[in-house]
Amino acid sequence: MSDDPKPLTDPPDPHPRKPTLQLPKGAWDCLIHVYGPAQEYPFHPLNPYRSEPALPERIIAQHDFLGIDKAVIVNGAGYGSDNRYLLETLARYPKRFRGVTYVEPDIRPAALASLREQGLRGARFAGGPAYAHLPKPSPDIARKLADADLHLEFLTFTPGGLDAEKALFLALPNTIVIDHFGRFDATQGLDHPGFTALLELLDTGRVWVMLSNPGFCTREDYPFAAVTPFARALVRHAPERLLWGSNWPHVMKMGRGMPNDGDLVDLIGEWIPDAATRQMILVDNPERLYGRP
Repeated sequence: MSDDPKPLTDPPDPHPRKPTLQLPKGAWDCLIHVYGPAQEYPFHPLNPYRSEPALPERIIAQHDFLGIDKAVIVNGAGYGSDNRYLLETLARYPKRFRGVTYVEPDIRPAALASLREQGLRGARFAGGPAYAHLPKPSPDIARKLADADLHLEFLTFTPGGLDAEKALFLALPNTIVIDHFGRFDATQGLDHPGFTALLELLDTGRVWVMLSNPGFCTREDYPFAAVTPFARALVRHAPERLLWGSNWPHVMKMGRGMPNDGDLVDLIGEWIPDAATRQMILVDNPERLYGRP
């Protein structure tokens, strides 16, 4: 039993329902997390939560049941730039997973090259005042990533804050992935500056958006109805640069309903009604971004 006073997040639903939607062969889940035993892989002391182990074997079995063939493990905020468990998992399952991790600004080019050889395809950074232990993006690290053929992945902890952060991304040369819909405020409407900023970034041709964790955009639980118009607007606007992620094991759901992962797969059909577009977003797009050698 851990003596860490931080709250323990609720576990994911252990019984995913078989989705009605049949996913295309080769489908990717582009945003999951894995956590090892806390005694060996402790959470960062500044992280506000802790989690029970979320092992790769469990998500592999779940993905097989749901019809998902590959996944991207994003090092959770709980680990920060400690990527030991991520790299060990990639070494064990190199054909199943790719990775994204937080990196410190002073990382050397040789270290980035090594991470890429081990299956990393991007480096994650955080925006907003929360999570002080997480690295922030800068022009210097952005150049290192571009030289290493790694994209820049971004998670904002400021609801609706993407409008203020847009200027930084427009000044960078990188391929950029915005996680969790850019955390716009779904109560504000499609013309809200936070969502407009997301569309403008997509228009650059080098920004991708992750359709993941809709609970970051609304206080509603599944099916996150307020987010559906925004998801469909993104699909109409730039389907060739959208990705989908389940966000398993759904940490930080304290006090909220835990989504069932089978339901989340069926929600894809609500957001992306057209089968050819689902093929693009679930298979073709992630293969371009994560599947390349």
